[in-house]
Amino acid sequence: QVQLVESGGGLVQPGGSLRLSCEASGSGFSIYAVGWYRRAPGKPRELVAAITRDGKLMYPDSVKGRFTISRDNANNTLYLQMNDLKPGDTAVYYCNADPGDGDYWGRGTQVTVSS
Repeated sequence: QVQLVESGGGLVQPGGSLRLSCEASGSGFSIYAVGWYRRAPGKPRELVAAITRDGKLMYPDSVKGRFTISRDNANNTLYLQMNDLKPGDTAVYYCNADPGDGDYWGRGTQVTVSS
């Protein structure tokens, strides 16, 4: 079983930056498919960024060019660098990992973009 703990959320002004981190327990992290999702109030959960099992990076158009996903396999940590944040990016951000036996989720970290 995989446990995921997110950190790095907070309040930021429009145009600002944040870096989210997600620490994963256990071994095998380097071969997991991983990703970040978000859920804004009244909206469905949506994919923000992902790394497939073969290393392909995926971003929706809404964050492409502003968000960057990366991983540190030596420290079992997933990152999401978010630049040029907009009020529409306000949401709870969740870390996801798929070792091959199903999806695991963190509890989420709140990101609020407001002046």
